Amino acid sequence: MKKIKNKILRFFRFLYLKLFRINDSPQKIALGLGLGVFLGILPGTGPIASLSLAFVFRINRASALLGSLLTNTWLSFVTFILAIKIGSFMLKLNWQETYSQYSEFLKSFHWADLFKLSVLKMLFPLLIGYLIISLALGLLAYLAALIILKLKRK
Repeated sequence: MKKIKNKILRFFRFLYLKLFRINDSPQKIALGLGLGVFLGILPGTGPIASLSLAFVFRINRASALLGSLLTNTWLSFVTFILAIKIGSFMLKLNWQETYSQYSEFLKSFHWADLFKLSVLKMLFPLLIGYLIISLALGLLAYLAALIILKLKRK
């Protein structure tokens, strides 16, 4: 147990040092991290989208990539049920029903099913949920990074 704790602490120290060694403004670094976290959580996006948008918006690409890699895929699986609950709540749907529809869809998956209206009705709450979670965590990552970077660079 102590080895795992030490590995986790070393990992966060490594991330901390990587962020502070970036030679850019705190705003650009924090924006990059927030963008990376946002795109890392959304299923189907990730490092390539983070780098591309960071380039387009002229924000720090290294922090965008770091944020994306921290949250890419694994956090999407962790937040799956929460995304269904949030999306169903926003659309005034029963989340258990949406979840069971999604489970059934995955069990009997066929590519042609992606274009059926019933699948779109099922995927829409999930997408809404992921957007809300991504926005919230991306904003939280941006604010936390900005505060820490500004305090550290004084």
